[in-house]
Amino acid sequence: MTRFMALKRLNEIEPMLEKLYVELHQNPELSMMELKTADRIEQLLEDFGYDTMKIGGGVVGILRNGEGPAVLFRADIDALPVAEATNLEYASTKTQKDRNGVVQPVMHACGHDMHITAGIGAAWLLANSRDSWSGTYVALFQPGEETAEGARSMVADGVVEKVLAKIGKLDVAFGQHVLTEPAAGKVGTTAGPVLSTAASLRITVTGKGSHGSMPHLGIDPVLLASSIVTRLQGIVAREIAPSQFGVVTVGSLQAGSQANIIPNSATMLLNIRAYSNDVRNHLIDSIKRIAIAECEASGTPIPPEIEIYDEFPLTNNDASVHENLRNAFIEYFGEDRVEHLDPVTASEDFSIVPDAFGVPYCYWGFGGFAEDQEKFPNHNPRFAPIMQPSLRTGTEAAAVAALSYLGKE
Repeated sequence: MTRFMALKRLNEIEPMLEKLYVELHQNPELSMMELKTADRIEQLLEDFGYDTMKIGGGVVGILRNGEGPAVLFRADIDALPVAEATNLEYASTKTQKDRNGVVQPVMHACGHDMHITAGIGAAWLLANSRDSWSGTYVALFQPGEETAEGARSMVADGVVEKVLAKIGKLDVAFGQHVLTEPAAGKVGTTAGPVLSTAASLRITVTGKGSHGSMPHLGIDPVLLASSIVTRLQGIVAREIAPSQFGVVTVGSLQAGSQANIIPNSATMLLNIRAYSNDVRNHLIDSIKRIAIAECEASGTPIPPEIEIYDEFPLTNNDASVHENLRNAFIEYFGEDRVEHLDPVTASEDFSIVPDAFGVPYCYWGFGGFAEDQEKFPNHNPRFAPIMQPSLRTGTEAAAVAALSYLGKE
């Protein structure tokens, strides 16, 4: 375990990390509005001796320590517009105006507060154990993961150019997420697709409004939209091979306001998921085809308006990086604490960063709930990972991943 010597100092900072976790949990900020969170992260990294930069709403800290590989570890920092219902002593009571000026309750309902804290813990361990590793460590804290904006924002603001100007090259990238499975104290990994690619679509169909007693004089967009919804269910059932994964969900259908008025239009909000870009593209093409065809069948005056938004890329772990990481996890944690992670149907924008750098990556999960504990999924108002051993495991996993490339044997 010599290459992981830096982790022997974890006990020294556990009280600080627990205090930081409570602070972050009580002070969440909405996506792309994480100003105080970013300031706090930058302050800590500077205190540890990192060369820091604010980029695209996020924070990057660089620690050079001689010759060797360059490793990036990314943590996301945004919270959700959710009213916390955990009954924790340190539960969030914060509210914040969103970008539309609407006051929202705010909660770290996806565990990003734990991601930040684990990332800070790993950054401290590397900064205070420089004799046990060699190379360059890049700690990247990203905004706006929940809205799929943050990674793109950092790339658009030149994170690749700005980081490479200081370090020359990057070799590999890592990321992680606290989950309901595996159990707390364990990590789960897999090669290949680990998180789905996803997108949302807004479809507006325009009919012809009329009095409810005179349907023959109008074109009913409610009936039209209902036909589209029904037809969409055949995409996965009859167009996607049973061996492939695909989901088409209609989460919203809105039209009209009165019982005796046939409205002029209807709007549907859809969400799709897949573990393959080919399947993703097939889902989108089929949705467009069906919407256009149903509008033509109904004789609408104009084609449907179709908007694609909130696009998340496929998170597809590099096989060789995963093998190296899994072996490192087994070496440090032991085989009983390292599990296979089945691909998760949720989505992330993490891979945008390593893809922009042109480097391979691996993304894994670590447990946040005890086996006998009632589990609430991410984004639930009662999502409350137990602080320990979850926080310690997340910190260890982040540091082990970096040291699997940087650590001295």
